[in-house]
Amino acid sequence: YIVLLKFPTNKEQAVDHVAGHKAWIEQGFDDGVFLTAGPLQPALGGCVLANNTSLEALQARVNTDPFVERDIVSAEIIEYAPNRTEARLDFLTD
Repeated sequence: YIVLLKFPTNKEQAVDHVAGHKAWIEQGFDDGVFLTAGPLQPALGGCVLANNTSLEALQARVNTDPFVERDIVSAEIIEYAPNRTEARLDFLTD
C-alpha cells in the first residue's frame, strides 16, 4: 500500500502535533507494517509504504494518525500489487 498524507491548506498546524505523528510512524514500524516513511517534496505532506496488513486494518491505523484526526492532512491509501521487484524487495510480491 502507498499512503499519501497531503497538506490541504492548514499545514502550519502540523507543528503542534509532530510528536504524536512521529510516535504514530514509529508504532507502524514497530508493528512491522510500515516499510518506509518520509516527506513529499517540497513540503507537500508525507508518504508511507505499508505491507503485511489488510486495507481495512491500514485504514483504521491511518485514522489514528494525529495529523489525520485533526484534518491537518488528507489521507489517501492506494492499493498497489507489485509484479516485479529488485531482489531485496522480493517479499513484496509474495
